[in-house]
Formats: sequence, C-alpha cells, structure tokens
Amino acid sequence: MGEDVNGLSDRTALLWGRREEQRRRGPKPALSLADITEAAVAVADAEGLAAVSMSRVAAGLGNATMALYRHVRSKDELLALMADAALDEPPDEPLTGDWRTDVRNWAHGALAAATRHPWAARLPVAGPPLGPRNLAWFDRVLAALEPTGLSAGERVAISMAVLTHVQGQARLGADLAAGWAEDPEAFGARYGQQLGLVVDPHRMPALARVVADGVFAGPPGGDPPSRDDAAGAEEFDLGVTFLLDGIAAYVARRT
Repeated sequence: MGEDVNGLSDRTALLWGRREEQRRRGPKPALSLADITEAAVAVADAEGLAAVSMSRVAAGLGNATMALYRHVRSKDELLALMADAALDEPPDEPLTGDWRTDVRNWAHGALAAATRHPWAARLPVAGPPLGPRNLAWFDRVLAALEPTGLSAGERVAISMAVLTHVQGQARLGADLAAGWAEDPEAFGARYGQQLGLVVDPHRMPALARVVADGVFAGPPGGDPPSRDDAAGAEEFDLGVTFLLDGIAAYVARRT
C-alpha cells in the first residue's frame, strides 16, 4: 500500500479519519465514515457478520452502493472500521499501581469489550493494533506493566501474550456459547458420561484418569452449566492467573 495522508498508510489514514478529513473541502457530504460504520455494525448485530456487504450497508442507509465507495474502498476496509468500532472504550479510572491487579483487570475488561458484539471475534486479525480504540487498550496494558521495570520491548511482548489469551477466549467463548444455546445438556453431566463410554484407559490413560476424577461430571444436581460456565469464564480467569505467575517469575529473574 502507498502512503496517503502526511505519511500515513491508507489503512491508518482510514481508521483515524484522516482520509475523510482530506475530502471535507467543499459541501458537507451526505454520508460520513461514522454513519457507514454504525450501519455496518447494526447489520452484523441483527443478521450476523456474513450479511455485511457494501450493498447491504448502503441499502440500510438508503444510499446507492457507489456512495459508500467514495468513503470506503473495499469490504476489507469496512471490516477494519467495524473491528475498531466494536470495542468499548477502555476505562478511564486511574490504574492501581499494582501491575498484577491492573493486568488482570485489563484482561477482563478487554474480553468484555471484545465480546460486546459476538461477531467481532470472527473478524480477521490482519496486523498489529492500529485503530483508535485498539491503541487505547494497548496503551493501557503497557501502562499497567510499567511498574514491573521491564524494558519497552518486554512489555510489548507480554501485552501481546495477554491479548492472545483474550482473543482466543473471545472466539472460543463465542463458539461454545453458540453450542450451549443449541444444547445446554451437551456441556453438563452428559459430556462426562459420553467420555466415559469412549475413552479407553489404555490408549488415553491421562484423560481417563481425569474423567474418573469427575472433572466432567457437570454441576451438582445434574443441571446443565450456565452460558458463562460453558463459554469457559472460569478457565479464562485461571489462564490469566497462570500468565501473571509466569510474568512475575520473569520479572523476578530480570530485576
């Protein structure tokens, strides 16, 4: 891609509204990037990500498809705008100064922001954080890690590790929640029963021992798990704890 506005790439200029600003000389246009992005998000919320197309968004706005192309050059650009718009803004309260607390809070906040629109977990990740909201979240986790005393490069690497955990949970959680909606019983005691019937202790001894320990027995009383339990909410927090413990061990070796 070539450079577009003041040295910015096309994608950066798009996400930060610089391309739009460059076009604003003359009469005010009937459409704006904000209008288009909001309409695309509304289509995805109502009909799913697969329904999003330039023509469908244009129809929702009461405009011809070509009117959108004056602002957004392709569906890929539209999806990039949606990916940033789908996030909530990060919290604006001050960090506590305790990096473990702040990184844990960041992980849970980022997960909540990423799952506000379930379809957002399906969007392709085409590169590092670039949009205004994505960078605001990136800034906050970097700030949370500053008390560790680690280098800037180390803090970036740790941020990416925590972000990978968040993004993985967002996608897996969305898939599991959809499966739970179709058949909650499949996530409860019935799952453990099914494993007990097919897991051969000679071929899969470790898994057989876990099944025998009742890990997959489901909640007491035989009720199916809640949607959050099915989506792995407890496992996500445990994963954050493992990451924090690993970071703490690394910090202890480095400082």
